[in-house]
Amino acid sequence: MRSMHPLSPVVISLAIGFLLGVSLTGCAPGEPPAPEYQPEILPLPEQLATYEEMKIPEDNPMTPEKVALGRQLFFDKRLSADGSRSCYSCHLCENGLTDGLPTAIGALNKKLTRASPTLWNIGYHSEFYWDGRSGSLEKQAMAAWKGGNMGADVEVATATINAVSGYRAQFQTVFGGEATPERIVQAISAFERTIISGNTPFDRWRAGDETAVSEEVKKGYEVFKKLECDNCHDGVLFTDMQYHNVGIGMDAEKPDIGRFKVTEKEEDTGAFKTPTLRDIAKSGPYFHNGSVATLEEAVDLMIGGGKPNKYLDRTNLKKRKATDDEKKNLIAFLGSLTNDCQLTEPKLPE
Repeated sequence: MRSMHPLSPVVISLAIGFLLGVSLTGCAPGEPPAPEYQPEILPLPEQLATYEEMKIPEDNPMTPEKVALGRQLFFDKRLSADGSRSCYSCHLCENGLTDGLPTAIGALNKKLTRASPTLWNIGYHSEFYWDGRSGSLEKQAMAAWKGGNMGADVEVATATINAVSGYRAQFQTVFGGEATPERIVQAISAFERTIISGNTPFDRWRAGDETAVSEEVKKGYEVFKKLECDNCHDGVLFTDMQYHNVGIGMDAEKPDIGRFKVTEKEEDTGAFKTPTLRDIAKSGPYFHNGSVATLEEAVDLMIGGGKPNKYLDRTNLKKRKATDDEKKNLIAFLGSLTNDCQLTEPKLPE
């Protein structure tokens, strides 16, 4: 974690020298200059045959250099209001790319009202947040940066990034100019589009490797379909990307009305976006308010038809019957969707 210090006279002197075009190396006579920052450039992920082609915005094409820049910014706490958190702080590998909390904690230790959703396969989505109020990944990134998640003054944070020589060089290479708030979120979004789940034990089994999962998992997949869980958790993404009221939080004195705030349609009251089931075994607690602690409890609630309320989605959510063995197999199947998360923090430019 980086500490924020007042500018010293030396820093001020260096800054003045830079503005005047004076070359100040800070090296004693005979000392070699410090090596320039070299970003780690990785190849872009291959398009998975089982997935539809990801739609990349025309104004934000993917390049390895842009993704490498976005990866650094994704992990850089200097973007937050108090230097306490990065994008990764809310999307941790060990928590299924969530923060593992019932509801998120933002900058300045502010408690937020909803849980941090996972980022797996986020580049395939077209609407963002639990209520779908954002229409692009770039807009979502900007809102999270300005809002409670990061709490930043984006102009101040951008100036901080532009003061770092390693970032200045990369922005010049990638964008042909210095960092701007818009370019920062474009780079972060480009990196987020590489966060793809497609090599879980379940995926390897469906690709033909019969040894990738246990017989329990195979039976659990049949239970999953029998109980019609795939009404909403469908396709290879395991989400229909639609919004459903399952009753969570509707018994509160002032319930979160969810999707209604976006559409103002009464039937959308208390409806929230279907979360993916990928990495679900690690991403508890569950639902938009983190009110269900374990995966077993979440399964029981959904098999039971959700929590009754006026707006409950009775079309897709009906009370089902499942034996203890079927539930055990279903949990095993869900565990086969666990990802081997390889997100690691790169060396950041200083």
